[in-house]
Amino acid sequence: DVTVHGFRSSFRDWAAECTGYPHEVCEMALAHTIGNKSEAAYRRGDLFDKRQRLMADWAEHCNSQFNGVAEVVPLKGVAGGGYE
Repeated sequence: DVTVHGFRSSFRDWAAECTGYPHEVCEMALAHTIGNKSEAAYRRGDLFDKRQRLMADWAEHCNSQFNGVAEVVPLKGVAGGGYE
């Protein structure tokens, strides 16, 4: 079964194991909140350019896994199988 959490987890594992992107860029790409209040107070930027490069690399990785046959599956845990 494909789930939203599983897909996001796959992204996080790939980013940590197969790229050199900093932890904070990967976490911000997933829209995770910063747990440390001191760090959150000083984090003002959005790391947009770095997140853009990260997501382009993720798209390239996903496309490299494509075998030529597309199978669209609904994501479990999301109403109607759509986006959160």
